[in-house]
Amino acid sequence: MKQQDFEARYIHLWEELEAFMETGEAENINHFPQDYRQVCHHLAIAKHRRYSPYLIDRLNQLVVKCHHRLYRHNPGFNFQILRFLIVDFPQALRDNAAFVWWSTALFVLPGVLMFLLCYLNGEMIYSVMSAGNVREFESMYDPASRALGRERESDTDLMMFGYYIKNNIGISFQTFASGMLFGAGSVFFLFYNGLMIGAAAGHISNIGFTETFFPFVIGHGAFELTAIVFSGAAGLKLGLALIDPGPYSRIRSLQNASREAIKIIYGTTLMLVAAAFLEAFWSSSTELPVIVKYSVGSFFWLLVIMYCLFMGKRRAHGP
Repeated sequence: MKQQDFEARYIHLWEELEAFMETGEAENINHFPQDYRQVCHHLAIAKHRRYSPYLIDRLNQLVVKCHHRLYRHNPGFNFQILRFLIVDFPQALRDNAAFVWWSTALFVLPGVLMFLLCYLNGEMIYSVMSAGNVREFESMYDPASRALGRERESDTDLMMFGYYIKNNIGISFQTFASGMLFGAGSVFFLFYNGLMIGAAAGHISNIGFTETFFPFVIGHGAFELTAIVFSGAAGLKLGLALIDPGPYSRIRSLQNASREAIKIIYGTTLMLVAAAFLEAFWSSSTELPVIVKYSVGSFFWLLVIMYCLFMGKRRAHGP
């Protein structure tokens, strides 16, 4: 389509949106979100077809203004986020409680077993980690170290915050997305991560670094470890949809399962951001008393458990 024909077809919509950006009045304001998505599509077309820079700039400015109006000044959008945190996410976890419990078992049982083996036998750690990795891991939680946690390329907590977000969300998405392999991928990553975390905790306990390791992990672990379990539950749900699609085709069954699974992943992403913040700015501190870290960490664990069990729960109405 020539640019002249393209402009003639959609100019009315652009002018109406531009007028709305200026005055706040429009004929079809109820269709504003749909119009916004359509203009985003027009901008993509204009760039792809290499229309004039003037038209591309006009559409780009319009898209930016619409974006600000829709997301920054839309109380309904803010309410949707609040509703998701208070109602939708915890309800999605309870609605999929069977997957959550299976995921918990696949993560916790290998971890507990490996913890005991590595705690009772100091050489067992080398069956899952190389000697170099073990030395590096030990140095992270050496009581003589000036900084706790993963080895840092930068001494700034802000840099570590970004690192933890990337690392933790990567593990979460890997555990979730691999559920597309008929659930086998999620089972593997849950088992593997549980095994490695249990081995690390058991070995650290064996060499006597408990006064640094456990105060470090208890705070952010409430959000990080549960988020991994929830990601695994979402992946298992996808896997079951492919294994047993019921009366639907596998594609339709997967689409249906994804609607609930994606709610869980949105929530786990927020949990992992919170975990990364705590890990970078709270857990790594060597100045806070151990009792304070244990107290706050215990509170976070209780908070997460109570949130999952009771937040957003529908009240039963009497007759």
